[in-house]
Amino acid sequence: MSETGGVREVKSAARTVELLELLAARGDRPARLQELADELGVPRSSMYALLQTLISRGWVRTDVTGSLYGIGIHALLTGTSYLDSDPRVRVVRPYLDEASEALGETIHMGRLDGRDVAYLATRESHEYLRTISRVGRRLPAHAGALGKALLAERPDTELPEGPYEALTPNSHTSRESLAADLAQVRARGWSADREEGVLGIVGFGFALRYDTPALDAISCSVPVARLTPEHEERIVAVMREIRAKAEATVPESGSVRWR
Repeated sequence: MSETGGVREVKSAARTVELLELLAARGDRPARLQELADELGVPRSSMYALLQTLISRGWVRTDVTGSLYGIGIHALLTGTSYLDSDPRVRVVRPYLDEASEALGETIHMGRLDGRDVAYLATRESHEYLRTISRVGRRLPAHAGALGKALLAERPDTELPEGPYEALTPNSHTSRESLAADLAQVRARGWSADREEGVLGIVGFGFALRYDTPALDAISCSVPVARLTPEHEERIVAVMREIRAKAEATVPESGSVRWR
């Protein structure tokens, strides 16, 4: 049994969290009982009992046959509460609106979570609308502007060994390639994702340095077809100004400091 901060991990609690994370990661692909039992390495009977408990509390849902399982609505309610109660998100949201109005492009706010970036807020472009909101979703940090802006705030010694997942042919797949890119990010003060996470989309990322090292970042995403040198120059100028405003509007010192 593992330990965290000297406290022994509670096996049943860990298993519950692992199950919820697994279901969340599957998205619109519901799972069968045996799949979940095999994936988490637990007896089928134990998995069934855990699922029934979570179904009764709204954390897991099942289909009319009772054979397929997916994440439940209480996960959404908890996630929404996280966003509503986070002082950093409240501070940055108005500036996302300002950047969106000034540039007419999609603006994101994300937070580093292990090797991924979790999307906390998005303002969609009227010119390029996604069918599914990114809020609450994750992207590998090495494959996007938000993530690279945040990785550049840390020493390269903290980068995981490769190979990294290739989301597109342009994604970094080696530690050496990513480290060379991050050196450029540090030199200019912002990151660029040139179709590394999504083909046809270029992103520009800016770490928000109200924490050290930075945990949050903002970015601007643009379809390649609309990106000209002049537009890129304006994006960088506007996003730098937005970053400065957000960093200057830090919640008062009396706010809770989460870790």
